[in-house]
Parts: sequence; C-alpha cells; structure tokens
Amino acid sequence: MKRINISLLSLMLLVTLFTVFSCSKSSLSYTQDGDWVTRAYFGGKARGEAVSFTKGDYAYIATGYDPQNPNIRLTDTWKFDPSGPAGTWRNQEADYPVGASQSTGRSQAVAFVLSNGLAYVGSGYDGYTSLSDFFSYDPIANVWTAIAPLADNIKAYPRYDAVAFGIQDTGYVTTGSFDQSNNLNDTWSYYPGTNTWKQTVSFIGEPRTQAVAFVYKNKGYVVTGVDNNTELYTFFQFDPSQADSAKWYRLRDIANTSTDTYDDGYVNIVRQNAVAFVMLGVRDGDIAYMTTGKNGSLYTTTWEYYFATDLWKEKTPLEAGAREAAVGFTVKNRGYVATGLAGATAYSDLYEWHPDSVQITGN
Repeated sequence: MKRINISLLSLMLLVTLFTVFSCSKSSLSYTQDGDWVTRAYFGGKARGEAVSFTKGDYAYIATGYDPQNPNIRLTDTWKFDPSGPAGTWRNQEADYPVGASQSTGRSQAVAFVLSNGLAYVGSGYDGYTSLSDFFSYDPIANVWTAIAPLADNIKAYPRYDAVAFGIQDTGYVTTGSFDQSNNLNDTWSYYPGTNTWKQTVSFIGEPRTQAVAFVYKNKGYVVTGVDNNTELYTFFQFDPSQADSAKWYRLRDIANTSTDTYDDGYVNIVRQNAVAFVMLGVRDGDIAYMTTGKNGSLYTTTWEYYFATDLWKEKTPLEAGAREAAVGFTVKNRGYVATGLAGATAYSDLYEWHPDSVQITGN
C-alpha cells in the first residue's frame, strides 16, 4: 500500500512538472512566439506601395499609392521618432520631387541609404509608365536633389517593384519589372562620388518582381517574389567583396525542397510583395524577419531567418489585417511594419515587433 502511495505521488509530481514546463516559453506554439504591439498611426494618408528608410534615430516613409485615388501617386515624406511609448510621426518633411515624370508622384519605388548619410529613392511607377529617375535625400537639410537616372551612356533602365540595398558607400538595385510581362534580373551599382550607375553581375536567380531585400554585415539578401504568376522559393546572398563569379550565392530554399528535415515545416514562407527588417542581438543572435505579402491570399504569417544557420522559424502572425505592399523598417534596433493594401483598402497603422514577448491578444 505504501508503494502505491509513493507511485501516485510520483505520478502527481510528474503531471505537475509537465504542466509547468509545458507552459514555458521554449515550448509555446509559434502563435505565441513574439508579440506585435500597436504604435502611433502613420501621420499621412493611408497607402500602400510606399518606400521606407532609416537614418540615425529616425525612420522615413515616402511616396506610395492611395487606392481611393487610383490616378494619383503620392509625394509626401514623413519622419517617425520611436521615442516614447507609441512613437511620434514628426512634422511632414519635404515632398519627394516629381522629377522627369509628368505624374504627381510614384509608387513601387526603391530606397537605400549610404555611408555618406544620404538616402536615395527612385525608379517606380507613376500610374502610366515605369521610371528610371532617382533623387537623394539629406535628412539634416531636409532637401531632395536629383541625381543620375538608372541608365548607362546608351539608354535608361526603368523598372518598378525592384529591390535595393546600400552597402557602405555603394547602392545596388536589382530585379523588378519593366512592364507586366517583362521581369528583370540585371543588377546596378550606384557610386555617389561620381554620380554614376554601372551594371554589375546580374542576379543569378529567376527574374522576379515584388521580392524583398535586406542587408546584414555588408551583404545583401534577396528572397521571395514572383515571375510569370509563380511565387518563387529561391533565396540569394550578394557579397560585393567577392569576384564577379561569386558575388551572388544561393542560400537554402524557403520551401520544402530538400530531403532533409529542416525544411519540413516551410509551408508558407513563399510569397510576394512582403516586407522584411533586421534586428541584432535577439536571443540566439542576429535575425531577419519577414511578414505580410500574398500567395493566393493575403498573409499575416511571420518568419524569422537566422543568419548563423541559414534557417527559418515561424513566429506570431502580424496581429492586424492581412495585407501586401506594406513597409518594414528597423530603427534603434526595433522592428516595425506600417501601411499596406488589402484590395481597395489602404492601411495607416503601425506595429512594432517584440520578438521575446509572448503574444497578448488585443494589444
């Protein structure tokens, strides 16, 4: 009888321990792994297909598209200060110039920031045609200045829905679409010292549009996107320090394409028109995050990418309306997602990502 009591006590202890440890953070399902927190609503019109960039302690959103006014592209520029509980959208900055386009602005442009402290925004779509003109932005002087268009000595290379990234003192633009039928894989370098563009080794993946790009340790990363109505699962790294034959390097696919087990759960990473941002020193190291976009339907699913292992893990979905054409940015090592489109609905909300928090419903 005594033995039975001891066994029962041991069983109860095991149940108690199981209950405690099954609620620990390490065993939480992905739907509780990280938390999205509402912050100050964007200060301008609700929109999608804008650009964002970060300089110092501030983030900026410019240009874009309001589906309620489909014949107008936007030019306004706004600055976000993350200080305080919700952050603040500061006074509207200088409008993005109209430039060579005869429209009122542009959408689906690209942006990058270089070591000279300037941001560069260009290409895109004005509602009628793809664009090649570019402008630099000085956030201290609050001034936009025309620079050389994306062109060589023979012709221009306009595009929209491309990707771009800045690495030290050089900007890079690649992929995108010239029109709805011709996607691109050429890659261009911009040199601010001479105000010139030079074509470099082409992107080695499938030509694509509506991909995402991010930068980590002086390397560019390009992933997702679509070509010929097919969402793409290939993922690439760009290292400008390498010889041309090795500048582009293929990383592991973002779908279950291998015979190994690591990608068995890669069921909804593939998408187009998503956003991405990078945060440093998160739990296990430096991590990129990707969320929103679409693949058949609009997405809220969120994934993190571990640079150290070239692996992905699913996280808490964006706790907001599913959307595409949003912007993502990191400022003061805090990741944000703002704006975006769901059909004819445009968003002006802003969400901050807390990777180490447990999801709190309704925050």
